[in-house]
Amino acid sequence: MTVKAVKVPQKEIALNIDRITQIGRQVHGMCPGFDAEAFVRDVMSDLPRLELKDRITRTSKALHAHLPVTGAEALNVLLRSLPPTPEAAGVTNDFGWHTYSPHSDFVARYLRTGEYLDQALEALARFTRYFSAEVAVRDFLHDFPDETMKAVDAGARDQDHRTRRLASEATRPLLPCAPRISLPDDVALPVLEQLCGDSSTYVRTSVANHLHDLSVTQPDLVLATLQRWKVSGLVPDKHFAFIARQALRSRLKKGWPGAYAFLGYVPDAPVELTPLVLERTELVDGDTLSFSATLTTTRAVPVHVMFVISSTTRTGKPREKVYFLLRSTGRPGEKLPLAKDHVLRSTATVELTPGAYSIALQVNGRRFPEATFRVRKA
Repeated sequence: MTVKAVKVPQKEIALNIDRITQIGRQVHGMCPGFDAEAFVRDVMSDLPRLELKDRITRTSKALHAHLPVTGAEALNVLLRSLPPTPEAAGVTNDFGWHTYSPHSDFVARYLRTGEYLDQALEALARFTRYFSAEVAVRDFLHDFPDETMKAVDAGARDQDHRTRRLASEATRPLLPCAPRISLPDDVALPVLEQLCGDSSTYVRTSVANHLHDLSVTQPDLVLATLQRWKVSGLVPDKHFAFIARQALRSRLKKGWPGAYAFLGYVPDAPVELTPLVLERTELVDGDTLSFSATLTTTRAVPVHVMFVISSTTRTGKPREKVYFLLRSTGRPGEKLPLAKDHVLRSTATVELTPGAYSIALQVNGRRFPEATFRVRKA
């Protein structure tokens, strides 16, 4: 008999009884007056029913309730409770462990005042090495924008790549799962200029994602910024292509000629496609949509190919999902096969509704004729 693996929810891995106990033990080690057992009992009385964000808040509030000290003294206890390095704490990735997410929340919740401002911002630069602190920094950007931007600028020059990445990530205009900041979208461009050629992939990826956020409302500014970096040599060639593609990825999906031209793809390239062939035209949620076509060209040109699946929601609203297929060079006299097995599956945010669908290929931003299929109830 085959036993199906049960997926453990992220919230259960992120903050659970073991990690809450670890926090209590580490804090007690630096502050004997902190009742670790009472802290754990308090948190665990609520934790099982809470989602991840609320688990972080609950743990932070319990730290505040059980610590016998407040303000700078409490912050000092939390800082000293950290293991000497993230590696010593068992952190195996750049983003960090949720074990330390309540620490940054504590700073934003209880030390976001003028009295503790400098100490709080310095602490977040430390905490982010154990768990990324960008959401907490955004609270400070809202209340103390000028002072926090000075700290952000300093963080961009920090020796630790995780603190440097915080400078870019915390100021992203559209940071996922975070409140918006009431600052100009381009406020952090000088910071990005400092970080775009960083030696860390973790940092460069954040820079690219930051520019991608900007591209939603200011695509021309993003192109101008990328052009300036390219000409100045701020970003080594081996990293520039990645940053540019990531920054312009949504504009590429939308077929924006400026993005394609900047990346070296001729929007009206002399290419032809054979009609799309679908292996099956009746599918259900979880099935694989297999398609193929052939690309030909009359001269050698770089090609950037995507496929677009169109449908309607249950309310009748049009919906498009655009996916990357390949980058290559079309050569005269050669046939470039385009094929993909794409699994059609509902996700936590997008439901695969029964009805009529279509798929089309997009080459260098140009949409080619579609093929249709249906999704029916299982």
